[in-house]
Amino acid sequence: NNVPHLGNIIGCVLSADVYARYMRQRGTNVIYMCGTDEYGTATEVKALSEGLSPQQICDKYHAIHAQVYEWFDIQFDHFGRTSTPYQTEIAQSIFMDCHERGFLLKKTTQQLYSEALGKFLADRFVSGTCPHCGYDDARGDQCDQCGKLLNPTELINPRCTASGTTPVTRSTDHMYLDLPTLTEPLVQWIDKTAVDGFWTNNAISTTQTWIKGGLQPRCITRDLKWGVPVPLKGMEHKVFYVWFDAPIGYISITAGYAGEGWREWWHPKEDLDVKLVQFMAKDNIPFHTVVFPASLIASGRPWLTLHHIAATEYLNYEDGKFSKSRSTGVFGDAAKDTGISVAVFRYYLLANRPETADSAFKWSDLAAKNNTELLANLGNFVNRAVTFTKSKFGGLLPRASLDGEAERKLVTEVNEQLKAYHAALEAVSLKEGLRLAMAISRLGNVYLQEGEPWKKMKTDPAAAGGVCTVAINLCRLIAVVFEPYMGSHFASRIFKMLGVDHGPETNGIPDTFELTLPEGHKLGEPELLFRTIPDDEVAALQKRFGGSQEDAAPDAPPKAADLDFPADMRVGQVAAADAHPEDTERLWVLQVNLGSEQRQVVAGLRAYYPDPTALVGRNVVVLCNLKPVALRGVESQGMVLCGAKKEDMGLLCPPPAASPGARVFAGELRNPGEEPGASSSFTYPTLELKEFQKLPLTVGAGLGALFKKKHALCVDGQPVLAENVPEGAKIK
Repeated sequence: NNVPHLGNIIGCVLSADVYARYMRQRGTNVIYMCGTDEYGTATEVKALSEGLSPQQICDKYHAIHAQVYEWFDIQFDHFGRTSTPYQTEIAQSIFMDCHERGFLLKKTTQQLYSEALGKFLADRFVSGTCPHCGYDDARGDQCDQCGKLLNPTELINPRCTASGTTPVTRSTDHMYLDLPTLTEPLVQWIDKTAVDGFWTNNAISTTQTWIKGGLQPRCITRDLKWGVPVPLKGMEHKVFYVWFDAPIGYISITAGYAGEGWREWWHPKEDLDVKLVQFMAKDNIPFHTVVFPASLIASGRPWLTLHHIAATEYLNYEDGKFSKSRSTGVFGDAAKDTGISVAVFRYYLLANRPETADSAFKWSDLAAKNNTELLANLGNFVNRAVTFTKSKFGGLLPRASLDGEAERKLVTEVNEQLKAYHAALEAVSLKEGLRLAMAISRLGNVYLQEGEPWKKMKTDPAAAGGVCTVAINLCRLIAVVFEPYMGSHFASRIFKMLGVDHGPETNGIPDTFELTLPEGHKLGEPELLFRTIPDDEVAALQKRFGGSQEDAAPDAPPKAADLDFPADMRVGQVAAADAHPEDTERLWVLQVNLGSEQRQVVAGLRAYYPDPTALVGRNVVVLCNLKPVALRGVESQGMVLCGAKKEDMGLLCPPPAASPGARVFAGELRNPGEEPGASSSFTYPTLELKEFQKLPLTVGAGLGALFKKKHALCVDGQPVLAENVPEGAKIK
């Protein structure tokens, strides 16, 4: 229900496209399945906001996604969707398997129900009279007048804010996946698969954090209308929760591609070596390494399970985040109108792929890579080789041999790089593979420059012709090693210049460099593959996509009171702790690494943490959307959060494996447009200190940090704990 931005594209579909293309070009039987995940609360909210039905919203955004990916030259075998009969059939089948084998639990809760809307109401859709102070417009979660925490069922004369009618109290049952019972077989699977499938480090650390924290039963049903119906008596009006349902889409979309043949992929015969490789951003890791495989294990059927997971960190935009509402950053539907070719976008995104740390899309960097790498190296070599051969030899390849000293040296060096290229791609080290492809192009430039066919034409035309033919053959190799990265359209342009038809029969990537284009082969017409991107164009693009367009109409930023959880909390790592120049007894001036940025935070911690070495290097929780203020003359760009009660104060401690920049959520609460586990361009409102102080954040039993005494603050599903304070301390 959104338009993908460049961070979404590099995190999954483009990275997967590189790997799938490479495997095809190496002759591997591979299918690339992708699609739109269409069920869940976010879809209903989006449909309501746009005045459409959920199906209409899904149809609209499925088409948008398909158009964006087509422009980016993404070569799916099938781009499907989850709102299909196959999805219903397979998801219900897995659910019933889990149920019949005793891996599901039923729990009962009390919720307010709108008879007018025909659904249970979330807290923020309920208001009424506060039972404590009598305020007649208290919200379902808290009274703004007296500050007391509330449950919607406690309100006097509750009313539904969406319909204006009076809701009723009803009991509702939900089904939970019994993850504690599944822990032993799941851990055995993880321990083996993470090694055999060489998972990325962030996938391993995130999964281990979930396991070490102790798995809890996970609710897999919701009181919604839009979704796969739960096939149990008494639950006919419930649907599956999105993160139980969505990963099953990989299976159902395969069924949409292969029909009943989907079982050959997902229930493979023992003599077939079938591997599942999945690409995503880091927020989605636990749903693919814990919840989905646990569901498949619980079903008891011989499912194909994950082999390798390639999880990226986040791609940011310039010095901030992508935001559609604020017209900040490049979204997929706008990329085609920039005047930058898809090959350049693909190259830059992959060269800047956030494999081990967050990275940022910067127009100046894109222009630099285009001008110095693509234009001056790759494009220069191909254009010079084709143009010179075309003009001096009538477009017909002269006789050539690889027996000369320069040629033997070239073959040795190219083959070394090509061998490393294959190893990198097979290990899903995509950035390294692209670096090696560019190294082969550089070898071609060196060979052509040192071979000097323009000089040899005067004294030894045959030798000049040999250099040209070797260079032309190297152009063909370069076309196929760059094709996984820059796409079919780019490779086919080089093939056309070389006079070769482009297709599955001709674009295979060889093990070694050889002369495959013979003497007398006729070349096509040369063309420029790239153009210079000048500074004034960079400046124009920065302005256009920097949120400063005069014709942009950004949405009004949300108000804190309208959000389920208005605090933008992230994990930070203290890089430095210096004494405050005006208050050396109370205040530290901290430099905090937030992954994609570093902020200065003034913290009144010195009385409790007098030794700076106790702070430097440790992870903390930072409130990032607090309005910047000057404290005794030093700007503070956030707040390091602590628990405090009377004389006690202690830092909030993220899970040990949490990375700087990781988001801290309150349980499963998400703001509009955010789904659990999903990367989001949602922009939090700036909070005044008094607004933050009103938030009901406390330390609960076991020193876990809580919101409204029931939503645990967590990172990737693992709890944030307080140190050195008692239960009941307030978080501040």
